[in-house]
Amino acid sequence: MRAFERAFADYHDVPHCVSAGSGTEAILLGLRALGVRAGDEVLTGATTTAQAITAIEAIGAVPVIVDVHPGDYLMAVEQVAGALTPRTRCLLAVHAYGQCVDMAALRDVATAHGLTILEDCAQAWSARHHGRLAGTMGDAAAFSVYPGRLLGRYGDRGAVITASDEVRDRLVRLRYHGNRERYQAIRTPGYQRLLDEEEGAALRRRLSGAGSLLAARRAVAERYAEGLAGTDLGLPATAPGNEHTFHVYAVRHPRRERLLKALEAFPVSRVDVFGARDRDLPVTGKLAEELFALPVSASLPDDAQGRLIAALRDAIDSTADGA
Repeated sequence: MRAFERAFADYHDVPHCVSAGSGTEAILLGLRALGVRAGDEVLTGATTTAQAITAIEAIGAVPVIVDVHPGDYLMAVEQVAGALTPRTRCLLAVHAYGQCVDMAALRDVATAHGLTILEDCAQAWSARHHGRLAGTMGDAAAFSVYPGRLLGRYGDRGAVITASDEVRDRLVRLRYHGNRERYQAIRTPGYQRLLDEEEGAALRRRLSGAGSLLAARRAVAERYAEGLAGTDLGLPATAPGNEHTFHVYAVRHPRRERLLKALEAFPVSRVDVFGARDRDLPVTGKLAEELFALPVSASLPDDAQGRLIAALRDAIDSTADGA
């Protein structure tokens, strides 16, 4: 466990990593370590997950959701200041689908209002924003290593990284029954959120292959961009300064349901956007009607992707208005 924590911290060039039982637990521990308490508000973007919302609510805090941008699906940071209240304690920056929120702008808001930032990097491990790795721009960052994640293995695990000695100390106490070390309990409400040694060893090996994994996924994304150019399918945009990992290749189309019906033979999955029915989130509501995901595995064969691209182009033509 500690060997993985050291390796994961070194990968991100930060001093501290504290492992957790899952990505959801990593968010919960991160929020608590940053001082979020019952009754506080945690502001986040609408392309967050239900798991993040339940982590906020599990400590008695209140989630507040702002809309996202239509092209990159990331938190509309320009709306954050207007959504703050005296109860706002923390900004949860969800790096959605493989790229980062505008962290420089979000940090300006946090500094001006005395707020902390927790980065949710479950979908953006190894993404970069103006050269900086996801997870290194907030006060702490939560990661998921669930099997479906880029760094995923066989178990449901998570981790929190931070540059703060104080936050690290709180994380350690929270992670193991209030103990700094085993059998040295202090009176702090805590949990048992540990990563087993076998998973830690597997994850260390996985870290060493990050470069080839990301290159393969970006190659898949490039083939989609080339193969689907000229259609009316909305392809994912990469925000300025971002290096996208394409954890999810999310596309949009105004006739999504008809399109998916025509593609039933292919493994295309719908992406549900949390909070999409909120009348104050017009972009998110539109995405909920149009967004779906294409396979983007690093092991996706070229010929299979080519067949899917051809089928998708045919489906777009066959479902065109008036057809």
